[in-house]
Amino acid sequence: MNIWGAVFLGGGIGSLLRYGLTRLLLALDLRGAFPWATFAANLLASVILAIVLLRMPAHFHQRPALAAFITVGVCGGFSTFSTFSYENFLLFREGLPGLAVANILLNILACLAGFFLIARYA
Repeated sequence: MNIWGAVFLGGGIGSLLRYGLTRLLLALDLRGAFPWATFAANLLASVILAIVLLRMPAHFHQRPALAAFITVGVCGGFSTFSTFSYENFLLFREGLPGLAVANILLNILACLAGFFLIARYA
């Protein structure tokens, strides 16, 4: 498969995983104001990306289509900055600036921590 096709397929799979995660968390009744599904998707995608880029580069060096499938496709389709931005906009608009700032900081810090933990311990 060529790289373009791999990214296309991975993006579709990542998007379906993202939708499934949201439905799962809603079924577990994790509602409330905090956007848990977006946080979980961003954190998981960051950890997967860290594993591929930092712990398995030799494995994917000879397989650029597979690397693109996972990193650009699956991780790109699974994580979502647009939803993250919209949810923070809603939190600010609903008068919950503390929760919005907590969400912004938690997403950024947890995703960076995922990279550092993978780089150090995995």
